[in-house]
Amino acid sequence: MDFNIISVIGLGYIGLPTAAMFASKRKNVIGVDVSQHVVDTINAGEIHIVEPELDVMVNKAVDEGFLKATTAPEQADVFLIAVPTPFLPVETEYSIPKPDLSYIKAAAKSVAKVLKRGDVVILESTSPVGATEEMAIWLAEEREDLTFPQTHGSQSDIRIAYCPERVLPGNVINELIKNDRVIGGMTESCSKAAIEVYSVFVEGDCIATNTRTAEMTKLTENASRDVSIALANELSIICDEHDIDVWELIRLANRHPRVNILQPGPGVGGHCIAVDPWFIVGKSPEKSSLITCARRVNDHKPIYVLNKIEEQVAYFLDRNPQKSINDVKISCFGLSFKPDIDDLRESPALKIALELARRYPGQITAVEPNLKNLEYDLGGHLRLASYSECYDTGDIKVLLVGHSEFKKHLKPAHSFVDCVGLWSE
Repeated sequence: MDFNIISVIGLGYIGLPTAAMFASKRKNVIGVDVSQHVVDTINAGEIHIVEPELDVMVNKAVDEGFLKATTAPEQADVFLIAVPTPFLPVETEYSIPKPDLSYIKAAAKSVAKVLKRGDVVILESTSPVGATEEMAIWLAEEREDLTFPQTHGSQSDIRIAYCPERVLPGNVINELIKNDRVIGGMTESCSKAAIEVYSVFVEGDCIATNTRTAEMTKLTENASRDVSIALANELSIICDEHDIDVWELIRLANRHPRVNILQPGPGVGGHCIAVDPWFIVGKSPEKSSLITCARRVNDHKPIYVLNKIEEQVAYFLDRNPQKSINDVKISCFGLSFKPDIDDLRESPALKIALELARRYPGQITAVEPNLKNLEYDLGGHLRLASYSECYDTGDIKVLLVGHSEFKKHLKPAHSFVDCVGLWSE
């Protein structure tokens, strides 16, 4: 099949690298994003996110005319939808979050306007089981003149599949090429078409299955990670109670040939591990007790960290009776959800820093070496500062993310809270 024009809907942490990969193979790529700033940035040959190698790829693709960005879909042969799937607001902290599929629905309806017979539509957004089938219904509602797999099977005008990304921020380009892809088509012909699309640049295996299995595969991968991290986080809390160095404990336990305990941290962040397990729980709440428990453990860890910081505040004031609680300066090192990236999505470090800023207005500084600016509402209380200022002025230092820069320069200090074990290495 000839896929001469590929459109990527959503130019974020997954969509933009994917668009750049197709363009690097000299495919004509149309990137679509609702943000005019994102569109203008890409059309200028620049990028709005931090990802190694991506800036060079995008600049070259735009310069050579293989990549352009726009705010509205145009006709293409393939449409990849990579938009966010956030949660709806929850009533209480114990409510099960429900996914908000409005972004996928809006993308589907916008794409439907330019569909033609023979086109392929692939959903990449992390989604609950059944989302691809819902997307197919939304497409069909908009285009009664075309046929779709849910009614016409392999003979449909439009082929639809689900293919989740499985990449690590900071190594996205390499993993897009090397990693295997699970491709779930609504029919065999849909899977075959989608495999042909990804074979343009994917060197790993493209494995065909059905849409629901492909959706569940992505959720299962991240639920597995979440459960493993929950064990590490729970161990860190237990070890603290018994005055045991959890970092040494894990190093020793991992010397067993069949044990591989992960590292604890201030919680779990990112748009995958902190989110995907809830998609499973939401569909099967009575049968997912272990997954639910792991989510609760990891979601509670930032609260535990905040309590440890409050203990350090009390300790500092006890040692410095001439100072009041309004005099205490707290420095936070790192705000992203993992080391050496600028991604703040679901970041426990950011949540902790913002809560500290709420409790101690005007007394919190933070250093995040991977951020040029913050697009979040910080209420005017959390101030970004340089590494040296944070280190020199902080009465209490809180290490929230193990960035490489911190590993090189950050030294142990009095009144510190180390959430990632950097000072225990």
